[in-house]
Amino acid sequence: MAVRIITDSGIDLPGEVDPRVTVVPLGITFGTTTYADGVDLTNDRFYELLIESDELPKTSQATPFSYQQIFEGVRAAGDEAVVVTLSSKLSGTYQSAVTAAADYPEVRVVDGKNVTIGQSLLVLYALRLLDEGRSAAEVADELTAAADRVCLLALLDTLEYLKRGGRIPKSVGTIGELLSIKPVVGVEDGEVVMLGKARGSKNGRNQLHQQVEKYGIDFTMPVLLGYTGLSQKLLRKYLEDNRAIWEGKVAEEDLPIASVGATIGTHVGPNAIALAFFRTN
Repeated sequence: MAVRIITDSGIDLPGEVDPRVTVVPLGITFGTTTYADGVDLTNDRFYELLIESDELPKTSQATPFSYQQIFEGVRAAGDEAVVVTLSSKLSGTYQSAVTAAADYPEVRVVDGKNVTIGQSLLVLYALRLLDEGRSAAEVADELTAAADRVCLLALLDTLEYLKRGGRIPKSVGTIGELLSIKPVVGVEDGEVVMLGKARGSKNGRNQLHQQVEKYGIDFTMPVLLGYTGLSQKLLRKYLEDNRAIWEGKVAEEDLPIASVGATIGTHVGPNAIALAFFRTN
């Protein structure tokens, strides 16, 4: 009996997705056109549309029916599955999975309490546990216990998309743009929170570095880096400026980097950089 990992396109993983992982696409709507995230909408094309569009796209959760179809395949194969969803406080996708799983005792659902590369860390950890021969029940229990240790931090290049999405008042966003304010955000208890603000990119990178040092990185667990938009340039600059974090622990060229997709990119815009790790503090 095999154990499968099922997740949603709230995750962002570098490279090819492990064949043991099934990704349920969320919907991304620009105007009258709805795309299946990661299926008929690549990250590069998403950011091209985002920059061109006068209005923010709308995102829609995965449906119970989309999960049921996958669960039927799990049952037919005689397998088990662990579902890792993006935070229940950010999307109804978790509830869709729970609703669908009610008729499938071979399926266990875990609230990832995170999104993008933070959610991805739990998927990578789940694969590690499967490599160790753990059962579906053991994997689900371990992920539930580990979710609160995942730390996702991000430095945004602009307040424009938070303003356009109504996440901050327009007046705050306008003043912030004039002053070149770079916000540092994170995920706490499944919700996105503002951790600080800095004037200018260099000060923003310094503040991000301070947050990383505050929480501490457990290098025995998976670590992921991410960027929004079409270029890794700002992320590479951050790594260059803060080389001391990684030196002696992991080679910079071995740090996995993921392109952050539509689920979070819609709200933060291009040129943000992010780090996800299991905290030590």
